[in-house]
Amino acid sequence: MSDDLNVTVIQDDLSWQNPPANRANLSRHIQNVAETDLIVLPEFFSTGFYMDPTEKFETMDGETVAWMRESAIATRAVITGSLVMQLDDSYVNRMIWARPDGSLNWYDKRHLFRFGGEHHNYSGGNTRTIFELKGWRIALFVCYDLRFPVWSRNVDDYDVALYVANWPDARQNAWDTLLRARAIENQAYVLGVNRLGVNPEGDTYSGGSVILDFMGQPLEDLANQVQVASASLSMGGLSDFRSFFPASMDRDNFEIILG
Repeated sequence: MSDDLNVTVIQDDLSWQNPPANRANLSRHIQNVAETDLIVLPEFFSTGFYMDPTEKFETMDGETVAWMRESAIATRAVITGSLVMQLDDSYVNRMIWARPDGSLNWYDKRHLFRFGGEHHNYSGGNTRTIFELKGWRIALFVCYDLRFPVWSRNVDDYDVALYVANWPDARQNAWDTLLRARAIENQAYVLGVNRLGVNPEGDTYSGGSVILDFMGQPLEDLANQVQVASASLSMGGLSDFRSFFPASMDRDNFEIILG
């Protein structure tokens, strides 16, 4: 296992419900990324976030998933981000995990944003999902999941948590605060990837994407600019810190009951 994991996050202004334009723009960013192991895109990166999935949706055999697979193969890096996904008779907020060997996996967002009515139009997932990359255990979460620490709780099963989002400016303080809390309480690296811009529904997005270390300190902070940022995560540094400050040994036991 390599000691380091090279990760890249892309914060961009998304074009409303325009997958070809967003794919083309993200491709330009990806082409300029130096060698990396993982590229993280925002939530609903092909369309921006909206409540009625029938307006525009993706399928697993559609153009955007194919683009993710092709981009992963070309860059020799895992590419991940979420899409409005149509299943047989429902819609989910699906975070795709596209590997350089062409294989695909995914995580379906568990917590649906009741305040905005997401639960009326989307189905929630019920599987906590962790994938391995170069010996690193990486947990996937989407947007509103960030507010639920039990779902995010590290029980010695992950080293990095990914949160992709369309998190509006009105609640920016919660985004900034909770990302750091998740890193600190779980003694794990955290990547939070948000978008920029304004959508026709009146939501404004100010970014705030970050790469945080296991103490909640920023390795990269993209602030409110269109940016691509990369960092090298150290397994040795993470292991040393967990050994030095073994807070996980005193954690409370619990059982997640899916409702």
